[in-house]
Amino acid sequence: MTATQLVLLEGGPDDLPQVWALPPGGCTEPIKIPRRNAYEHFEFAHTHRVLHGETMPVYRWVHRTYIAE
Repeated sequence: MTATQLVLLEGGPDDLPQVWALPPGGCTEPIKIPRRNAYEHFEFAHTHRVLHGETMPVYRWVHRTYIAE
């Protein structure tokens, strides 16, 4: 059984958590997070950071796209 992958999010809306859990095998490039009527897009920053004793990949916010109605 594979555990979830935790990633650090940088930038983007203030109400998004700093740590985001991806489903098992879900660490893809880029990450697309649904939020309200849009998606927040993050890309791997080619760096890792240690938080609470765990090394996590850092993903930076790059843009937002809106969901078509």
